[in-house]
Amino acid sequence: MAFLAVVETGSFSEAAHRLHLTQPAISKRIRSLENQVNARLFDRVGREVLLTEAGRALIPPAERIAQEIREARQIVGNLAHNVGGRLSMAISHHIGLYRLPSTLKGFISNHTDVELDLHFLESERAYQSVINRDIELAFVTLPNHLDKVLVGELIWHDSLVFVVGKDHMLARKKSVRLNELCYANALLPELETFTYQIVKALFDQHKLPLRTSLPINFLETIKVMVSVGFGWSVLPRTMVDDSLVILEVENVALSRKLGYIRHRNRTLSNAAQAFLTELDRSLAKT
Repeated sequence: MAFLAVVETGSFSEAAHRLHLTQPAISKRIRSLENQVNARLFDRVGREVLLTEAGRALIPPAERIAQEIREARQIVGNLAHNVGGRLSMAISHHIGLYRLPSTLKGFISNHTDVELDLHFLESERAYQSVINRDIELAFVTLPNHLDKVLVGELIWHDSLVFVVGKDHMLARKKSVRLNELCYANALLPELETFTYQIVKALFDQHKLPLRTSLPINFLETIKVMVSVGFGWSVLPRTMVDDSLVILEVENVALSRKLGYIRHRNRTLSNAAQAFLTELDRSLAKT
């Protein structure tokens, strides 16, 4: 849509380039739209193109219309059983590194007509992107309660373990009690993350304080910081190597659910269906 292209680029000429049109053609489409809504949408100030109040008000309905057009094209395209077009997908960093490499490799190799629009996002951001219909599929840590507009599919049970570096004071103990961890710093993801909430719920259940240091976004960064002695953490067992020591915490077993989510009211493209088929093949080999 010409209007959104001008909004996103801030330029009639850039919008024309993006849409493979001439600048006069873009200008004509904008004038036609302004006539339909009976309002001026852009002001030209020198070389700048600025949105008017009416232009800003038009953005949300224009985005909804553009999304509906994309989905209509997808539905029609599915009738032809062609696997092509654009697949917009989000993957959490951990799943991308440890769970999907073989699936991604097979999919890229077998479906060269698909433009894979891949986003590495924290699970929480990916979750919202699917709700907003910006992303078709998202592979994430599944929350305990899904939004009613989402459909989730559990793929992996991800075992979580308590870990410290080799030189940490707790590394020499065969097992520890949960309350012993209250006296040492915990390196955990940000408060809003599903993984943090799992750990926090455990400590709340036992009415124990959780002594956290500065929250860290990425599990790989947490792993490095723990290995050099900055504190203890809870990490997926798949990440543990000889730089870490697993703490056996008495009467505690933690895990999280990993899988994918999609919007309930969005028809999956043939490309998305093909990716899920490739995932099934990869899982069958493990």
